[in-house]
Amino acid sequence: MGLATESSQYHVLAVDDSLIDRKLIERLLKTSSYQVTTVDSGSKALEFLGLYEEPSTSPHQEIEVNLVITDYCMPGMTGYDLLKKMKESSSLRNIPVVIMSSENVPSRINRCLEEGAEEFFLKPVKLADLTKIKSHLMKSSLKVDEKLEKLEKIEEPKISDLHLQEQQPELPQQMPLSQQELSLPQQDLPLPLPHAQSANNSKRKSMEEGLSPDRTRPRYNGITTMV
Repeated sequence: MGLATESSQYHVLAVDDSLIDRKLIERLLKTSSYQVTTVDSGSKALEFLGLYEEPSTSPHQEIEVNLVITDYCMPGMTGYDLLKKMKESSSLRNIPVVIMSSENVPSRINRCLEEGAEEFFLKPVKLADLTKIKSHLMKSSLKVDEKLEKLEKIEEPKISDLHLQEQQPELPQQMPLSQQELSLPQQDLPLPLPHAQSANNSKRKSMEEGLSPDRTRPRYNGITTMV
């Protein structure tokens, strides 16, 4: 029951121009509890996946596809051509592709595997063959999850950086000089408090010395002149 529930989470796109073979693979996949969509050509498969090989007025339904299983020999676009176009697409290259054929041609099999096919099944496809695709589906899901995690790490701002920006105190701004202060000569500008106090003390001392009764001017004709 657990295996069937897990398999039902995967969606398989089956591509075959033969109605009989298409119905057979659809029944086998549904027996294995996979969700299945079938099309009869490579161009329709690309249209369903979002890559439009030919202009079409039919709306594209964005349904996630976890695996594509396609016949090799089809008119117009072969299964090998479909495989190449998917691997050339940045959005589709991570979807596993399985090729089916009624002809056992080693060069054809090697060609597909070298291009990126996960498996090559000989027709008629058996239920035992479909057990091999489960591992490819799981690996594909892991790759997608890892890619999403990387994107989230790149886009997600660091919380610590936000806190630092909020807590950083603003430096006090220097008050600008008034228009009156700007018009004064440099020596007339008000001195800071310590300097002003020192200047006042010096001035007071000078005045006290000037008013001291002991301080006399030189005597002239016996007259003492006070300052």
